[in-house]
Amino acid sequence: MLSTTERTRLGRAKHKARTARTDLYDLLDAGSVCHLGVVVNGAPMVVPTGYGRIGDTLYLHGSTGARSLRAGGEVCVTVTLVDGLVLARSAFNHSLNHRSAMVYGVPRVVGDEEESLAALRALTEQFAPGRWDAVRPPTAKELAATRVLALSLEEASVKVRTGPPVDDEDDLGLPVWAGVVPVRQVFGAPEPDPGLAPGTGVPEHVAALSGALAPSGGTVGAR
Repeated sequence: MLSTTERTRLGRAKHKARTARTDLYDLLDAGSVCHLGVVVNGAPMVVPTGYGRIGDTLYLHGSTGARSLRAGGEVCVTVTLVDGLVLARSAFNHSLNHRSAMVYGVPRVVGDEEESLAALRALTEQFAPGRWDAVRPPTAKELAATRVLALSLEEASVKVRTGPPVDDEDDLGLPVWAGVVPVRQVFGAPEPDPGLAPGTGVPEHVAALSGALAPSGGTVGAR
């Protein structure tokens, strides 16, 4: 079960809250970008960044010089997945079908090299499963230039909205179309780097993202 604190308890629309920890895991595993909220020099800063999850820990990374990763103190991380545009008969009742998570905590800087590599692997796999084993691993110099933060998922909330618009009863007879327009993330056909070595085809783990197939050195087309 997810923790219940004053910060994670929904004040409104409590029926949208999800309390199963698996709902949090599924949402995080389906996303690729989070928003990291920190306070830098007394001013709020919200930074979009990639992330990876291992168990109950969320990992973030960036340059050792990044202000957002050097701020210290408490942070708030959010992830939102939009599933549909909810178009109502009135402007007031428009909404979004979505899944969102909010995580609070004080992240720790990862100093152990083994954990850093595991975290970077999780981050890489979050974008494209199978990618870590296909690429060159980080060098000692690259690791030294990278700061990895570990944030516990202990204090977190999940909010989900599904279904059609909820219009006022007096508006139901209006001659205005209402309903849901589904929103889905679709990957296009892979576009090769112009500097690829001759004969380098699209690997299976990349082709799997968009359902594209290509022989070694061949072209890629969407199925």
